[in-house]
Amino acid sequence: MSQTKPPRVVPSELEARLLDAVRRGPSMEDIANLREPNIGTPEEAIQELKRGNERFFGGATHRPEVSAFERRAQIITQTPFAVVLGCSDSRVPIEIVFDQGLGDLFIVRVAGQIVDAATLGSIEYAVTHLKCHLVVVMGHEGCGAVRAALLSEEQIAAEAEHIQYLIQHIRPAVRQLPRIRDEKARMREAVVSHIRHQVHYLRQNPVIQAGVQKGQLAVIGAFYEISSGAVDFFVTEQELSIDLPS
Repeated sequence: MSQTKPPRVVPSELEARLLDAVRRGPSMEDIANLREPNIGTPEEAIQELKRGNERFFGGATHRPEVSAFERRAQIITQTPFAVVLGCSDSRVPIEIVFDQGLGDLFIVRVAGQIVDAATLGSIEYAVTHLKCHLVVVMGHEGCGAVRAALLSEEQIAAEAEHIQYLIQHIRPAVRQLPRIRDEKARMREAVVSHIRHQVHYLRQNPVIQAGVQKGQLAVIGAFYEISSGAVDFFVTEQELSIDLPS
């Protein structure tokens, strides 16, 4: 009785190139250079994040992993296509939400996704030295930092010094919210208003302005709904517009 042979596994083009390089005894730089960036514009970066979140939302994630050779090659260089300023909240794992792998995203996380000297320095680095094509400010459903910014002055004064620092960066975005009776809808409006304000602040930065003017960079907003797993994107000027106090 003949035994059926298992199907032959055909490596991808990239894996084949890596294997060939390894057989020739390459340096880590040689291996790093084999990974050609496949995202070269802000528009392509936005579409990749949207596709990744669609996979996550639909339960069809790729959970992209790299080979041992590619992982080691990242010692030499990194090629993220986007930088995401997100919240430290443990329920918002950004690479997972966008179904991206090692080296794909440059993540800056701080409670309330605020733009300050430290986060801005990290973003400037990603734009200037890593050539990221996209900056995303991503807030999320039920953000505790934004909720704290809605408290009274007396309640905020009772918080620890550095928590107050975070809150004061959020307060300008939530001072003039429309009257909304539904608590969930009110919180979403507060978070989205804060996202828009942080995008506005980022767009005033000379490094970011230069990238945008050259067409090499875009700055957008996003809102992650924990309950569903879906991300709403704010890309157009109308979606990102804010009414600044006079």
